[in-house]
Amino acid sequence: MPSDATPAFEALPLPDRQDLDEVESLSGAQAFHARMKTRHTLRDFSDRPVDLAVIKTAVATAGLAPSGANHQPWHFVAISDPTLKARIRKAAEEEEQKFYDGGAGDEWLAALEPIGTGVSKPHLEEAPWLIVIFAQRYGLRPDGTRFKNYYVPESTGIATGFLITALHHAGLYSLTHTPNPMKFLTEICGRPDHEKPIMILAVGHAAPDATIPRAATLKKPITEILTVNPKET
Repeated sequence: MPSDATPAFEALPLPDRQDLDEVESLSGAQAFHARMKTRHTLRDFSDRPVDLAVIKTAVATAGLAPSGANHQPWHFVAISDPTLKARIRKAAEEEEQKFYDGGAGDEWLAALEPIGTGVSKPHLEEAPWLIVIFAQRYGLRPDGTRFKNYYVPESTGIATGFLITALHHAGLYSLTHTPNPMKFLTEICGRPDHEKPIMILAVGHAAPDATIPRAATLKKPITEILTVNPKET
């Protein structure tokens, strides 16, 4: 990660080496798959509090994600303050109103219909935590000079996947929300202009009467998402 002096290359022995046999490897993969099958995107959150330590640990896990040149071009803002959550909801719903009033096209709205989304976003206030994810277009050294970040969307996307997985492993539910545009998040979260907000993650426990859309349970089969040893065309 760039600083005043970029460190020289140094090879270290591989730490935390894994050495599973084929049976153990398959068993581990299957167990993780089974665990992740229980992950569901949720809009109905309870008011049960979530300790900050859980959020911090999940974000620390996100920070372990691989990134271009190891620049780690991300920043996470965790919000539990009701006033800030209300501001975010109000601004997000204003953008959503424009989206549903014609900013989206008919095809996009038709695609969203089975998911049951709309302008109203009460979960942005009801969820005990909002985590706003920022991607850093470039980095800043301690002396204020810039350095280039690489594969920023890809790196931040991987880190976000780590975060969602970590939250699920902690027994929490989350909802990804991407109002467009999201510039209001830069101001509300007090972040610099070189950081681009890319997502709001609502986080918490499921409400007793929580539901999910049936359409969300329909996942593509492995035959549609995996090709093994493709032939040249």
